[in-house]
Amino acid sequence: MKITPIIMAGGSGSRLWPLSRQQFPKQFLTLLGTQSMLQATIARLKDIEHAPAIVICNEEHRFVVAEQFLQSKTANSGIILEPVGRNTAPAIALAAFKALSEGSDPLLLVLAADHVIKDEKAFCDSVNRAVTLAGNGDLVTFGIVPTQVETGYGYIKRGEIGDSGIGYKVAQFVEKPSYDVANEYVNSGDYYWNSGMFLFKASVYLAELKLYRPDIFTACEKAMSETVSDFDFVRINKESFESCPDESIDYAVMEKTHHAVVVPMDCGWSDVGSWSALWEVSDKDDNGNVFRGDVISHDSQNIYVNASDKLVTTIGLNDVVIVETKDAILVSKMSAVQQVKGIVQQLKSNERNEWLHHREVYRPWGQYDSIDNGDRFQVKRITVKPGAKLSVQMHHHRAEHWIVVSGTAKVTNGEKVILLTENQSTYIPVGVIHALENPGKVPLELIEVQSGSYLGEDDIVRFEDRYGRVEGK
Repeated sequence: MKITPIIMAGGSGSRLWPLSRQQFPKQFLTLLGTQSMLQATIARLKDIEHAPAIVICNEEHRFVVAEQFLQSKTANSGIILEPVGRNTAPAIALAAFKALSEGSDPLLLVLAADHVIKDEKAFCDSVNRAVTLAGNGDLVTFGIVPTQVETGYGYIKRGEIGDSGIGYKVAQFVEKPSYDVANEYVNSGDYYWNSGMFLFKASVYLAELKLYRPDIFTACEKAMSETVSDFDFVRINKESFESCPDESIDYAVMEKTHHAVVVPMDCGWSDVGSWSALWEVSDKDDNGNVFRGDVISHDSQNIYVNASDKLVTTIGLNDVVIVETKDAILVSKMSAVQQVKGIVQQLKSNERNEWLHHREVYRPWGQYDSIDNGDRFQVKRITVKPGAKLSVQMHHHRAEHWIVVSGTAKVTNGEKVILLTENQSTYIPVGVIHALENPGKVPLELIEVQSGSYLGEDDIVRFEDRYGRVEGK
């Protein structure tokens, strides 16, 4: 049977702050190798016969998802935009309804976009073995063969083996246990880590959801009955989805159904739920160290250093995590990294922006880096992709000076439309309608100097926008 991957790309990833931020969470980061975690999820499907994936993500992440698929040169079957987060059971229901609406009843391979799998062949082998079970009406969950005692994961207890000899009946789903209980689980050989990956027919999942959680089924059915397509994006009915209960697939379906089967998977899996977990799955030097970026270390062991922007040096450290970005630095004991969530909460309480976005912000037209700011001024380095255009807009409280560093800028400045090249500039007064476009074949780089009484991103009145945005550049 044909497999349609369902990639869940929502979530904020606060446990990997400061690299992961609300507007650019861990699934879009390159933490291992040269691909983002989303792109790695796409790439590991190459040895599984499948249709283009359906992706589910937050509205605010839609352009990042689309861009990463474009960079991967991979098609998708649609990017479903959740107006609010409602957990995995509703998200998968949206994808199942979409799959059925296209006239087929495929097997849905449900994957998270932020997992690490080091043995991709073992992953593909487990999925391919499970196809027969799912095709016969079972709801397959993949249980990770535990390699150590782990209290950060839920567990699945296997029951009797099925007639096919491929999978086991699910005897019990277990919440995250204490260390002693987890030790008993691992030693018994009857328990697997709960991976959150599934394989089942779209119709079977929806039938079980309707049986056990008709409220979720009905809300998602209504939400998908009034969709609006915008490029690859699928916008659902916001009011209907907001009324949907917040529930995981485990609670809503898998713990209740009589058709749950667990297929073992031994593939070097991790959900990378902390900096220490990322250190564990990363390749290390002879001293147990993991370095990314510009790092010089002396007499240090078992440390993780991620340097995004500056040279980071260490002396005499052991069991420490250091993560450096343009606007924040984390230094923590390896054993205390789970407490980073408290730092994020404190940033929110103090109304700081470092939990929300990086200094460098990605937009559908390119990106900008806020390189300096002060009382009544802000300086940004702006990069506009070839052929891209910012919205036609106006500001009530700020004026802008644009200086082209490289490339060609097509500028609408009031009634005038001009072309600017390297070392040329223009001035946009307060209240003047303006737009910026890159008509060339290479990236446009420019410096923007803003000055005025208010410099917030919400001081934008849009008159035209090819990306369908209503606020923020």
